[in-house]
Amino acid sequence: MENALEHEQSIRKPLVAIVGRPNVGKSTLFNRLIGERKSIVEDVPGVTRDRIYADTEWDGIGFSLIDTGGFNPEDEELYPSLIKEQIQSAIEESDLILFVLDGKEGAMPHDLDVTRLLRKMRKQVIYIVNKIDHKKHEIAGLEFHSLGINKYIHVSALQGRNINTLLDNVISFIKMLDIKVEVDAEENEDTIRIAVLGKPNVGKSTLINRFLGEDRLITSPLPGTTRDTIDIHFRRDGKEYILIDTAGVRRKSRINFPVERHSVFRAIRAIERADVVLLMIEAEAGPTHQDSRLARLVADKGRACIVLLNKWDLAPSNVVEEPNVVEILKDNLTAVDFAPVLIISALTGRGVHKIFDKVDNVFRNFSQRIPTKKLNYFLQKTARTSPPPIYKGREIKFYYVSQSLTKQPTFVIFTNKIEGIPTNYKRFLENQLRQEFDFEGTSIKLIFKSARKKD
Repeated sequence: MENALEHEQSIRKPLVAIVGRPNVGKSTLFNRLIGERKSIVEDVPGVTRDRIYADTEWDGIGFSLIDTGGFNPEDEELYPSLIKEQIQSAIEESDLILFVLDGKEGAMPHDLDVTRLLRKMRKQVIYIVNKIDHKKHEIAGLEFHSLGINKYIHVSALQGRNINTLLDNVISFIKMLDIKVEVDAEENEDTIRIAVLGKPNVGKSTLINRFLGEDRLITSPLPGTTRDTIDIHFRRDGKEYILIDTAGVRRKSRINFPVERHSVFRAIRAIERADVVLLMIEAEAGPTHQDSRLARLVADKGRACIVLLNKWDLAPSNVVEEPNVVEILKDNLTAVDFAPVLIISALTGRGVHKIFDKVDNVFRNFSQRIPTKKLNYFLQKTARTSPPPIYKGREIKFYYVSQSLTKQPTFVIFTNKIEGIPTNYKRFLENQLRQEFDFEGTSIKLIFKSARKKD
């Protein structure tokens, strides 16, 4: 199981981006591709717009889907940033592009802009002519030959026409990509991958520079899996680390949105590849809505997490003198309330020396396997002293528990009535599990399975 898990951790999901000018039906197609498939793995909220990013699968193969829609090309401030900033960053990050065209309006000048950009980027593209509700309307697609497009798929995202054909084509392309995360020959299972995450100007680059400036033990720069991202392999106190430098997250966007969309793409990639995420919060501003969204991404991906309250040297006196500042911070970042909090100043170096000791401890918790005997003793003791509520006149019984995975620690509990276990009792079990065993810094997952009897 451990070997299988390590192999699973070394493979990332292909990233498929839906691009095109506004109002061609990109969001409708996105919702169609993820909304009616029962095989959706998870739906991860984006940072600037809900449901911009989702994991889904087709024919047993998973992939990540990104909707890049939502701008008005007539807005003088946003165009041509519409094409250049939003679409280009999506193309850079993605493995496959779904270029959506409007079958009712026909070829437009902005379509040609996107077509030229795609050719320049040399990415795999599936061309889609949308809003073709009937076969007799397919003749409208001939107009797009003027863009130099020879092959395309007619669909109606609204009605679901030819969506299965489109998905079959997506999977065919994905199978040809053979995507794997590059792993350096020196890396082993004890190497800890660390991603530094946070909104722009929170101090990520300052912290990374302090890490590297103090240690001066860089052995080799490794090319990352995404453009403008560098993995840095270094050794500290005899331990191996991979620092995932999320360059795109800290780059300030020229588009004045709270968090630039291409930062979300890079943040997601960094989280997926990391063991431990350092989530940086600005002490002066405190946790914001954007920080909460980033925290939710970390929790949804099941990563270990440490919260760094940075720029303490610039914090106002009312914050510095607040005795419950850590508790207040956790109350505002409920998605990662399991994460320890360190108060630091990346600029002055205050508290930075504590980070790696905490990383080592959190990684141990993230990787640990609890003996089955201890787990079952814990479960029976907990159920005996604090039993779940009666469900429809029947007692809920727990037969057996085992740990199926590490990195995120995952536990399978066999019971006689899955539907009878309320959410608050599941949360209670999780909290008890954390108290019994040390899971500081890591999310854990409980899976309940039905069984009449489990020996």
